[in-house]
Amino acid sequence: MRVAIYGTGGAGGYFGAQLARTGEDVTFIARGQHLKAIQAHGLSVETPAGEIVIKPAKATDDPSQIGPVDVVLLGVKAWQVEEAAARNMRPMVGPATFVVP
Repeated sequence: MRVAIYGTGGAGGYFGAQLARTGEDVTFIARGQHLKAIQAHGLSVETPAGEIVIKPAKATDDPSQIGPVDVVLLGVKAWQVEEAAARNMRPMVGPATFVVP
């Protein structure tokens, strides 16, 4: 299953890391220093059960580089949904794509 995590913060990072560690094809969408850190060091998530490290982690700030996916997990703030959903994630949405806010 191809999964895009749009907004790799606390929730998006957690669910994306869980999916990636089970072998799913996950791409993380982030920006700025957060993106650079993921690209350089992988994604690290601290959980009560311990640390999850996804390295290497596929990460970009450009959804058009990903192409259509099976699932987009939307992990942005409520005020960012319109921009994310209406414009930026369109290249990842195919005829059978599920978007999970």
